[in-house]
Amino acid sequence: MHDKFILHKKTYELLIWIYPVISRIPKSHRLVLGRRLEEISLDLLLTVIKANKARGKDRLDLQLKYSELLDTLRILVRLTKDLKMMSVKQYTLTAKKINELGRMLSGWMKKMIT
Repeated sequence: MHDKFILHKKTYELLIWIYPVISRIPKSHRLVLGRRLEEISLDLLLTVIKANKARGKDRLDLQLKYSELLDTLRILVRLTKDLKMMSVKQYTLTAKKINELGRMLSGWMKKMIT
């Protein structure tokens, strides 16, 4: 039970971390790429909040949605780095945060099964 609240906290921390990174994306790309990064990050937070309150299949569905959003965020962050709109150091730190969230989600989902 404690894991789900840690996931919420860590998701919030990712949001706080990624917003300043997004603000440094050139204006010509911020409207599309930056906006998607913001939307997906916010959707992650809102999804984990809903999952914390849900039960049974509804919780599992929200956990799976969170996993999908996390995968999408992972790809967009890599694209941002490959387009040189994010430093390698920023990418490395962001990827570590995303991977940590993925591990935490897996642990939470495994606890639900057992």
